[in-house]
Amino acid sequence: MASRDYFSHDTPEGVTFDQRIKKAGYATPGGENIAKGQRTAQQVMTDWMNSAGHKANILNCKFTVIGVGVNTTAWTWTQDFGF
Repeated sequence: MASRDYFSHDTPEGVTFDQRIKKAGYATPGGENIAKGQRTAQQVMTDWMNSAGHKANILNCKFTVIGVGVNTTAWTWTQDFGF
């Protein structure tokens, strides 16, 4: 997202987060949280936990794996969840 200057679960071409994850080799993606602008992990987690949809992903016990990324140039954060 940062290198291509967009902020969305879908790429500018319309590729969804789960399609991207499958293409990267992981067969069972489940959810994604993204955020922009927060400067600390505590701040982004507080914001996600104050959002019903993001919080639901974090607390979903059916998810068994997580990938986490941060780009400190653009201050974008991503959590990808899977089964």
